[in-house]
Amino acid sequence: MKKTVPDPVVARNRKAAHDYHLGESWEAGIVLEGSEVKALRAGRASLVGGFADVENRELWLHGVHIPQYAQARWVNEGSRRKRKLLLHRAQIDKIERLINESGRTIVPVTLYFKGGRAKVEIALARGKKSWDKRHALAEREASREAEQAISSRIMGRTD
Repeated sequence: MKKTVPDPVVARNRKAAHDYHLGESWEAGIVLEGSEVKALRAGRASLVGGFADVENRELWLHGVHIPQYAQARWVNEGSRRKRKLLLHRAQIDKIERLINESGRTIVPVTLYFKGGRAKVEIALARGKKSWDKRHALAEREASREAEQAISSRIMGRTD
């Protein structure tokens, strides 16, 4: 009997949901070199500050930090170098069209392994204003207080 092991998530960009309104998302393969895969398997990566850009009809990931693997050879790749993303041509064309016409950007949301291959989930994003961020925090706080009040009422506690 074969056990199914969930694919490990290496990194999440929780700040992306705070800084951007996230829209449509895609799963893309990522081209890695040398010891970067071992560094990812060790769970060491950061998506904060990363973004994707279309250059010459290819999608590139910029600003993602994958640290050097300590047991690797002495010549390691750059930890914040740009990395190529693997998508179908039609998907890249659609992303390029959406970025150019609406002034949006592509941000990495999740970095994980699927079937032994490194994948990154990228999402179409529109930047939030500071008042949007405050409004989202206020909504989250209000819903948390409402849930706490309901749960305390169900438990029979009155405060």
